[in-house]
Amino acid sequence: MDLNKKTLRTVFLGVAGCIVLYWLLHETERIAALFGGIGSILSPFVVGAALAFVLNVPMRGIESGLKKIKMTALRRALALILTLLAVALVLFGVFYLLIPQIGETVESIVESLPGFFGRVQQSITNFLQSNPQLQEWVSKHTDFQSWDWSALIQNAISIITGSLGGVLDQALTMIVTFGTGIFNAILSFVFAIYCLARKEVLARQGRRILYSFLPERVCDEIIRISRMTSSTFSRFISGQCMEALILGVMFAI
Repeated sequence: MDLNKKTLRTVFLGVAGCIVLYWLLHETERIAALFGGIGSILSPFVVGAALAFVLNVPMRGIESGLKKIKMTALRRALALILTLLAVALVLFGVFYLLIPQIGETVESIVESLPGFFGRVQQSITNFLQSNPQLQEWVSKHTDFQSWDWSALIQNAISIITGSLGGVLDQALTMIVTFGTGIFNAILSFVFAIYCLARKEVLARQGRRILYSFLPERVCDEIIRISRMTSSTFSRFISGQCMEALILGVMFAI
């Protein structure tokens, strides 16, 4: 009887697997749409978890420096607030230094274009004057002497400035498109805050779920790999942040 049950279960799983495989092979568009919808729903939570993992590195250091505060909830709240303030200050400093420099660079490029084309014109003229045979050939086959250099320079400047305007328009379009994802960004941020505030509780719940559905040996290995991954990436992020801070200060100076 036990053998019959096992046989029936094996047959049932095999038939179900064949049906699912057939459906996957013949309904690729629906499968892609289904997974795309699931991905769009889960993406804010994945981004929030990744953000929480990154922010947990400085938050853990700040929280360890607030050990004199005995209340765990107050210490966690202060560490979270200080972490968010530090990140906000860093982003503000980066944009405060970067955006004006980009504007000044674009203005300086546009202002230097007339002089650049004037030097190009003078260089071509001097080169032709120093090579009479070449100048004679150019004069014979082209109407070089009657070229309106000012008009050519103005056209070139118009083309380049128009291209810069197109790039800026594309950038603005991308910014507007990005603005449509504000809801997902807010949801990811809120989920990251929740993960940081309740990280011990979430870790315990995750371990309970693992040990409830998987063998103990497998769960122990998953937890060991997760801890090693967290430690490795935490040290990597700390090193990269320190390097970025040093380079940022150097470039700012």
